[in-house]
Amino acid sequence: MGRGGDQRRTHASDVELGSAVSLAQQGDEDAFATAYRLVHPGLLGYLRGLVGDDAEDVASDAWLEIARDLRRFRGDGAGFRGWTATIARHRALDHLRRQKRRPQTSLLELDVLELPARGDTVDSVLESMSTQWALRQIVGLPPDQAEAVLLRVVVGLDGPATARVLGKRAGAVRTAAYRGLKRLAEQLTSGSRAESAAPAASGTLRDET
Repeated sequence: MGRGGDQRRTHASDVELGSAVSLAQQGDEDAFATAYRLVHPGLLGYLRGLVGDDAEDVASDAWLEIARDLRRFRGDGAGFRGWTATIARHRALDHLRRQKRRPQTSLLELDVLELPARGDTVDSVLESMSTQWALRQIVGLPPDQAEAVLLRVVVGLDGPATARVLGKRAGAVRTAAYRGLKRLAEQLTSGSRAESAAPAASGTLRDET
């Protein structure tokens, strides 16, 4: 039920985004600001997973290109998210080539707001990620899994759009995302168990003293 609610909110946001993009293409600066507000946080989170502390600079370059080519974009709100993610990824890879290093998801800097009480299924992990729970766990994933999860969860793309951004087959991306979410489910379960065990252990020590 919670997951369905997340999907409805995402859909409503994409409707607003599509309208804003359409107006921005006609020169409406306020509409472009709305599109930026709706897209930038997820785009910046994705870039932090690729280039770490340089994410703000890369995002600026990406938005310059987005603004320059905006009139050439064709599609709806969801399509705009995918289009901007593709541009951001290209700018990130250009940046990394200049720096002569590979994407490093270990540089991800997203706040953990809280851990879910239970995280023993892939669906519960996806729901948690949609509400910004435990995103820091992504740093421990293999790069292909981490990027697939970032695009699905942080940027908000669906499976086919994620595959287009990465230039890979949809099946391969779906598998990478599934494996990443499954690993996160295991990590979150372990973390929840550790959290629940800590007070009991502390109480035992106090009793012994």
